[in-house]
Amino acid sequence: MSRREPREPMPGRYPVTFGEVELLADLDRPAGWVISKDGVPQSYVDLDDPTYLDFEYVQLMAIVIDLLAEGPVDAVHVGGCACTLPRYVAATRPGSRQIVVEPDGDLVQLVRDQLRLKSVPRLKVRVLDGRAATAALPDASADLFVLDAFSGATMPLDLATREYMDDVARVLRPGGTLLVNVADGKGLAFARRLLATVGGVFPHTALLAEPGVLRGRRFGNLIITASPAELPTAGLTRRGAGGLTQARCLYGEALTNFVAGAPPLRDGDPVVTPVPPPGVFG
Repeated sequence: MSRREPREPMPGRYPVTFGEVELLADLDRPAGWVISKDGVPQSYVDLDDPTYLDFEYVQLMAIVIDLLAEGPVDAVHVGGCACTLPRYVAATRPGSRQIVVEPDGDLVQLVRDQLRLKSVPRLKVRVLDGRAATAALPDASADLFVLDAFSGATMPLDLATREYMDDVARVLRPGGTLLVNVADGKGLAFARRLLATVGGVFPHTALLAEPGVLRGRRFGNLIITASPAELPTAGLTRRGAGGLTQARCLYGEALTNFVAGAPPLRDGDPVVTPVPPPGVFG
């Protein structure tokens, strides 16, 4: 019996558990596809080349992943959508075991049906919210923990608190690495509080962001990385400055000055989450 060919994706609007998403073809790359929700691009994948990363913030996250110790990793991804980074890890670190946590079951099914999710080796998807899924993970079971969860353009507050970061620290191994994608704008008040939260749990923390975003001149993504062990800050600085996306790396005293005494986030704190200005996504 011949092996069944994967179905070609069909652009269009699709209902999912938490609303509706749009699947869009990239006119410049025949195998490139974007998932968008409420006008906000959520994920980009190239089905023929999982190492092609279109979104700039994902390129910055890949810099951190590339600097991990060589070989396969045990990875947890909270926030799935089209599973761009899990595909990248599977391609660049063969043999890696990965868990993706995504609360929208219909979105998971859409990605399975349309975007060849089943072709990613050693990948398990759990349809749960991030807090519940993380609480169920064993102690010291992950080398890499990626937190890239958004509701539209906003990070869920329950995944930004000290209580949740304590649980993430429990799941990470002693040499493990946390990666967090956060979006913020003028003043970067939320990003500073999140950095204070992460820094209160992990002894080693660094920040990667484009200079314009870092100065609060425009709304955009900032990448926080943290670990119980030393981070490769020299490599992060070098790769950030020389990559496709030009980024600065802050750590040590420079990061302490950036945080500037911002209070950490805790469960139940009243917090205004950053919302992108109209038209920021085109």
